[in-house]
Amino acid sequence: MSVAMATGSVGICGRLKSFGGDQQLCPTGGSSRGDLRAVCWNSSRRSQPSSLAVHIVRAATPSTVEGGRSSETDQVPTPKVTIDQDSDPDATVVEVTFGDRLGALLDTMRALRNLGLNVVKANVFLDSSGKHNTFAITKASTGRKVDDPELLEAIRLTIINNMLEYHPESSSQLAMGATFGIEPPSEEVDIDIATHIYVYDDGPDRSLLVVETADRPGLLVDIVKMVTDISVAVESGEFNTEGLLAKAKFHVSYRGKAIIKPLQQVLGNSLRYFLRRPSTEDASF
Repeated sequence: MSVAMATGSVGICGRLKSFGGDQQLCPTGGSSRGDLRAVCWNSSRRSQPSSLAVHIVRAATPSTVEGGRSSETDQVPTPKVTIDQDSDPDATVVEVTFGDRLGALLDTMRALRNLGLNVVKANVFLDSSGKHNTFAITKASTGRKVDDPELLEAIRLTIINNMLEYHPESSSQLAMGATFGIEPPSEEVDIDIATHIYVYDDGPDRSLLVVETADRPGLLVDIVKMVTDISVAVESGEFNTEGLLAKAKFHVSYRGKAIIKPLQQVLGNSLRYFLRRPSTEDASF
């Protein structure tokens, strides 16, 4: 499913609430140019402080569990959050996994509703990797799937926030645990080593962009902006948070066609440059 996307910019500004006071988190922004056509995420708004507020509560102790279980002695599993725009044409599908420690996630669903979303379907299944909680989400105002990168990122941060609050042992496995968890990750991810970008042919009308890099707040928004800034349209895709890493798969096109090799190289180089230097605001190529 795709929607029209106008020239504009993408940005997310979440207010993070910790014991020390409010901090404002605003990843890079800017203006987009070019012919941006069929896209799954609508980024037509000009860069401005977002109306979405994601409150991050610093985790206290491992005793408060959202319907699941917590243990200080067990090996901590890798938390995973997947935002899937491909599998359901009518809803955004979110999957949350943290070994077998998650409960029904009722507070997480309540927090998603506070973002103006409806959880139209929820499901739980088990496999060898643990318990998988899945939600089918639509916008309450339209009844349609989420197409706004800022709102998609707010969904991701809200889920991670609740995981840090109700399963504080996850903080050692999450990038945001360094600031808001009870235990920061034992090792920092080397962004130069962790960043991998590939572009594959995916038929005559689109290509598949695969990105893997160190996770950070606002990353989903930044990737979509970087891609659309060079006139490449993001049609659909999947964004995965796996512990300290983020992995994205986007179906992309240029003027309704698959991306040719020279533009693939430009796209890969642009993403690699900005992802390795997330604080860079202005750059020339």
